[in-house]
Amino acid sequence: MEDRELIQRALRAKEESTYTPYSGYKVGAAVEMDDGSVYTGGNIEIVSYSPTCCAERTAIFKAVSEGHRKIKTVVATSLPCGVCRQVIAEFGADARIIVAKSEDDYQVYTLDELLPHHFATEELGDKYV
Repeated sequence: MEDRELIQRALRAKEESTYTPYSGYKVGAAVEMDDGSVYTGGNIEIVSYSPTCCAERTAIFKAVSEGHRKIKTVVATSLPCGVCRQVIAEFGADARIIVAKSEDDYQVYTLDELLPHHFATEELGDKYV
């Protein structure tokens, strides 16, 4: 899928983010998996903030819950937090990560640029690889 279309989907997800009553700060994400399927998500706030789920994780977990395991591209309307970066590492260590303010104003990153030396399954030894 073209970057522009993925960015449009993430921007729509941002506008449709339905539960941000505390900060009012909406974030949207679109995740393209290796088979071309696309999942979107918005952030979901919880009053104590710690259990809040970011847009990126919402979209990724939707995809994983449907059986997908390999991310090709992540588009987010805000820079992914550290937790989201680690989730991206789990399912897309070589994924492209696009941070978009608009269709024309965006940056493309690799995971290594955003999370160098990330924790990986290889760290657990042969038992889990």
